[in-house]
Amino acid sequence: MKQHQYSAGDIVYIFYRHPSIEEVVNIQEVAVVHNPDNPNELSLFLFESYYPLTNDILIFTSEMDAEQAYHQYFY
Repeated sequence: MKQHQYSAGDIVYIFYRHPSIEEVVNIQEVAVVHNPDNPNELSLFLFESYYPLTNDILIFTSEMDAEQAYHQYFY
């Protein structure tokens, strides 16, 4: 997979698994922001929470790419 450089302010798309119903997966738009605890690091801001921007998260730069992958993985 191609490594992508993100900048604060970028809008990206991830798969978000519902915390109460694990079978439910949605595509969620999230913002790339500076980590409030370490301004030199970037985080994903989702539902009023910050998540580390790591290689463990599958991130898409367009909603169309996320939808195509969603259909490939979940259908």
